[in-house]
This record gives sequence, structure tokens and C-alpha cells, in this order.
Amino acid sequence: QLQLVESGGGLVQPGGSLRLSCAASGFRLYNYAISFFRQAPGKERERVSCISITGGTTNYTDSVKGRFTISRDNAANTVYLQMNNLKPEDTGLYSCVAGGGRCRSGIVPVYRGQGTQVTVSS
Repeated sequence: QLQLVESGGGLVQPGGSLRLSCAASGFRLYNYAISFFRQAPGKERERVSCISITGGTTNYTDSVKGRFTISRDNAANTVYLQMNNLKPEDTGLYSCVAGGGRCRSGIVPVYRGQGTQVTVSS
């Protein structure tokens, strides 16, 4: 079965950290660029970060720059999103997408995960 599975979400206090994982099953992630998206209730889905196939290019939405870091471990067939200094506005359902194309222009989705919930609250 070909699928992406996210994990690592949870409830964390403001200022805390979480590391999300996006793991592939049934296919190799090294063939794809990966994006993380998030969606909060009542808000549009937002692309948070993207990493290129080689890992040499990464980008972030302005609100998470300096706090979030995306990385990939092709041997583990997994992409990670390290989230530090979390804020209540980071709350949402985080999902990953694997696809073709470039991060700068937006990748074309091939696989989508179901998402993992992140809640930042005191």
C-alpha cells in the first residue's frame, strides 16, 4: 500500500517543541520533493515548508522562519519538521505532500498524508 503517514503531533505549551515525521510506505521518498501544510479551523490551508529532492533547497512561510526546520533522511524514507518556540497560532492539522516539481513554484502532489494534529495551548 502506497501511503504517507505523519506522526509526532500533540498538545504542547507555548514555547515548546515538537518534531513531526512524514514517513513513506510502499515507495521511496527520495524521488519526491516534500511539503508540509497546515490548516487551522476556519482558515485556509497554508504551506508551511518545503524541501527539494536533494535536500539542498528548503523554504518556509514567513511566520515560521527561524523556528521551524525541515530535513530529510532518505535512508529512513522520512522527512522531518522540527518545530521550536511554538505559538498558539501554530495550532492546526499538519499534513505532508510528496510530489514533483520545485519548492519555489509549488510541487505537484502525488501522495498526501492524513495529517497529525498540533495544538499549542497553555
